[in-house]
Amino acid sequence: MNNKRLLSIFLVVFVDLLGFGLILPLLPFYAESYGASPTVVGLLVASYAAASLIGSPLLGRLSDRYGRRPILLVSVFGTLLGFLLLGFAAPIGEMLARWLAPSATKTFVLGVLFLARLLDGATAGNITVAQAYISDVTDEKNRAKGLGLIGAAFGLGFIIGPALGGLLSKAGYNVPAFAAAGVATFNLLAIAFFLPESLSLARRAEIAQIQRPPFTLGALWQALRRPVVGPLLHLRFFYGMAFSLFQSIFSLYAQAIGLTSDRTGYVLAYVGLLSVIVQGVLIGVLTKRFRENSLIITGLWVMGFSFIGWALTRNLGTLLIVLLPLAVSGGVLNTVIQSALTKSVSRDELGGTLGLAGALESITRVIAPTVGGFLLGTLGVWAPGVFSALMLLWSVWFAYRRIVLVKMPGVPPATEIA
Repeated sequence: MNNKRLLSIFLVVFVDLLGFGLILPLLPFYAESYGASPTVVGLLVASYAAASLIGSPLLGRLSDRYGRRPILLVSVFGTLLGFLLLGFAAPIGEMLARWLAPSATKTFVLGVLFLARLLDGATAGNITVAQAYISDVTDEKNRAKGLGLIGAAFGLGFIIGPALGGLLSKAGYNVPAFAAAGVATFNLLAIAFFLPESLSLARRAEIAQIQRPPFTLGALWQALRRPVVGPLLHLRFFYGMAFSLFQSIFSLYAQAIGLTSDRTGYVLAYVGLLSVIVQGVLIGVLTKRFRENSLIITGLWVMGFSFIGWALTRNLGTLLIVLLPLAVSGGVLNTVIQSALTKSVSRDELGGTLGLAGALESITRVIAPTVGGFLLGTLGVWAPGVFSALMLLWSVWFAYRRIVLVKMPGVPPATEIA
């Protein structure tokens, strides 16, 4: 395991998620200040995922052929442009308000917000490519620990990002977007000057000779039918659907129970801290002591019951207690499922397979905000939690049937599993 390269990619992901965390809890408030309904807010959040549904697997496959570093540069540059659009949306709207009716001005600003999220989503392959980078520089024994660092960087970004974004939002909802653009600029320079390539020219030439079909729904369907990869991708989808619903609807849920934008940011920072502890420290210990299939089953059980607790929570104190097992189980599932996926395919498929997993996650982020907004708006704040819990409990049954009864990848090699 190359510790220097792991540290480099850790810093890249941390800085990237710092920028993302700056705007995440504020985006609904930003959109609602221009008259967006909960449904429109859900569609705004979903627009990022809809674009990344295409961008993530495409960039993952391109990174197999052209290297991780140049694709990371493309991805972060797209993120930078998206943040700049978010930041300039309000000033442009104020300027146009001199000539346009208030309703037309609000519609224009919301259109710019949608364009910004679509652009960012279309180039959102950085996490997928970073995971492939980790897989390049680790072996199967250390894979989960290495991928845990990605999760830890993710969590650290959410510790600092939402809290800082909440503070900056007092000066205006677009101010955190400009701060995030500055962070993305720093990240672009760091990749350009300090991140070494993980795939050699010889290895890229070998991969280029292998004929891989372009990303299509047919390719995704074929992957879902594979004996080892398929069940893992199914679980990635249902776990991702439940957790995406929680993430995308949390700001609206927080508003419904009376939390302000800055307190919402602090709660998300708390979740990030828990994620860092799990994925940066505990995951290495857990994967040494327990089999990956056992960790997956246990994580699904814990998260399912945690969502039930979330559905019944109406105050900040209880919420902080409920979020503890939810964040811990989420950190375990995110790392272990990804680790198992990387062990179930050959190295020339790493970027493409992780890209397919990213595509499934993007599908959940398209569906979850809309479903969550509908459930919360029509049934109440309890409905998203109950819906998520039902999906997780069904996933437990699926995992027992398809994961426990099928040998997990890694021991022995996936090619030996029927």
